[in-house]
Amino acid sequence: MSPPITHVPSVSVSYARTGSSTAANEFGMRPMQERAYEKRGEQYLLIKSPPASGKSRALMFIALDKLQNQGVKQAIIVVPEKSIGSSFADEKLTEHGFWADWTVTPKWNLCNAPGDDNGGKVNSVQAFLASDDKVLVCTHATFRFAVEKFGVEVFDDRLIAIDEFHHVSANPDSRLGQQLGQFMARDKVHIIAMTGSYFRGDAVAVMTPEDEAKFDTVTYTYYEQLNGYRYLKNLDIGYSFYAGSYVDDILKVLDPAEKTIIHIPNVNARETPADKNTQVEDIMRALGTWEGTDPATGFQLVKTAEGRTLRIADLVNDDATKRERVAAALKDPAQKQNRDHVDMIIALGMAKEGFDWIWCEHALTIGYRSSLTEIVQIIGRATRDAPGKLRARFTNLIAEPDASEQAVTEAVNDTLKAIAASLLMEQVLAPRFEFTPKNPGTGPTPGFDYGEGGYDPNICNVGFNEETGKIQIEIKGLAQPKSEEATRICQQDLNEVIAAFVQDKPTIERGLFDPEVVSEELTQLRMGKIIKERYPELAEEDQEAIRQHAIAAINLTQKAKEVIVAGGSTETANTAFVDGVRKYAMDVRDLDIDLIDHINPFGTAYEILAKTMSEESLRQVQAIISAKRVTMTVEEARDLAKRALKFKHDRGRAPSITAVDAWEKRMAEGVAYLQRMRTEAARD
Repeated sequence: MSPPITHVPSVSVSYARTGSSTAANEFGMRPMQERAYEKRGEQYLLIKSPPASGKSRALMFIALDKLQNQGVKQAIIVVPEKSIGSSFADEKLTEHGFWADWTVTPKWNLCNAPGDDNGGKVNSVQAFLASDDKVLVCTHATFRFAVEKFGVEVFDDRLIAIDEFHHVSANPDSRLGQQLGQFMARDKVHIIAMTGSYFRGDAVAVMTPEDEAKFDTVTYTYYEQLNGYRYLKNLDIGYSFYAGSYVDDILKVLDPAEKTIIHIPNVNARETPADKNTQVEDIMRALGTWEGTDPATGFQLVKTAEGRTLRIADLVNDDATKRERVAAALKDPAQKQNRDHVDMIIALGMAKEGFDWIWCEHALTIGYRSSLTEIVQIIGRATRDAPGKLRARFTNLIAEPDASEQAVTEAVNDTLKAIAASLLMEQVLAPRFEFTPKNPGTGPTPGFDYGEGGYDPNICNVGFNEETGKIQIEIKGLAQPKSEEATRICQQDLNEVIAAFVQDKPTIERGLFDPEVVSEELTQLRMGKIIKERYPELAEEDQEAIRQHAIAAINLTQKAKEVIVAGGSTETANTAFVDGVRKYAMDVRDLDIDLIDHINPFGTAYEILAKTMSEESLRQVQAIISAKRVTMTVEEARDLAKRALKFKHDRGRAPSITAVDAWEKRMAEGVAYLQRMRTEAARD
């Protein structure tokens, strides 16, 4: 009998349910769409917005304006897969107050056309370009082949809108990424890029920094989206460990009463206990007794021990005819508002991005997914707003590392990646930080609530603007960015930086499992190295400002979580996160950047892991990490020596190798290491 699964306690993020993100203005635009429409005149526009926030319709508004008022000849909408093409079907926008309707002539929606992407559809693109019609919808693949065949010049004076933009990459192997660079070098088209992901899971940049700088960005955060819902109040992100076969323990994380999408492991994953169809059968057997197939939909009918009949959609089935029938039943527009149409969906490669089932309350993913982007997309399936849906959750069920496994190193890596994903999602779901230096003349900012007693000039204040979802935090000694690009990164791209940080294996390994690690080695050296590699064109002072802002964001998120968990309940008010940050700032009184640098960003994650993973597995993981620990590299020694110079400048003395303070001692060790290297080189 497998041991019971232990849930990692993650704070349930709570929202105010203001209804604002679903409320429309006089033109029928929701807040995100209105924000994007205000920038409709930009030639290059990047829209970063969560799933279900209305990116498709935002594009319709902007594209219609470009076609009518900006001299653009035609609009070409490019989607990653055929099923997403339906998001850009005809819309009667005039019924909601806009001045035109969105219309796609059926023959120009190539997602519905027969044939493959590199056949007749490519010729259809050419025919469209020669026509007087205005809108074409096709897949990324069709568009890529068309550009290869006809060149970028034939698309001059047109709008190219790329949906699910995270599929594009600056990697030389990405043809669409290369073509995007060619379009921008020619500078004869308008481009709108849309993504529901705030980072690339594989850490490959979507665009080169030079190209990205040409884009104006519209960012609509998860917090704004979820805080403005009418119904959904709580969202929980967590991961669980199991031993043996996941099927034996699945009911310890799967509640049959919740509307659930189960993504079973990839075919070649180590978590896969049997072939995919057998897994589906085993899951249904764990839920109850199979009672046949619904003749109208193809859904599997399973009766639970309590006597309830579950309607389960099997999207794994190898029989394409049966699978397509089930998929069609799930898309039936007549059933979209019917909560009881289906109870559970079991999928492998389907039901991810672009899949719209508003009733989904639980996204359960078995086995780690290598892409953080994929995880964000899966979580997005559960974050739709729906009547009566108060809570939603995402669970990543992963195999606990087992000392007897040959693949124990792989298991350790999966564990680290799951923790990284959890840390990053906490960051993505939180209100946005606005850090400001605490100076003698600093005062309150209009629109921010500073808590009981209001703004206090004698302390570092924490203010919250619920309408914008921003937390303003005053920090002593905080470096501010000087250049426009560094300012933009601090305001919009901190999650990109944090994603790179938590995915850096040496960083997370040492942060979690090296008891001798000095926090500043992570917060200053490792984060500093990542910033320099990511933004080599920026001045050192800008790199340092970005480093400080990113570390402040991740560490204050962890401290807020600590305060909330210490309160003993995850049923929190929507202000709990802000209250947690405020309490931490009040407890330390003088919130300065040195204090923030002194926090291990992975400390809270380790405490949770130590409570949930078996002691034997935890020891095994620590042994693997310790075995490959490197004392110091030349590059780290140089960074330490640089910081030792600043220490000397600030304190009037060099760091001491016998210091009690671990960071001062480490800086002195870096200087000594370089001196030793120079001495040995001189001898040679």
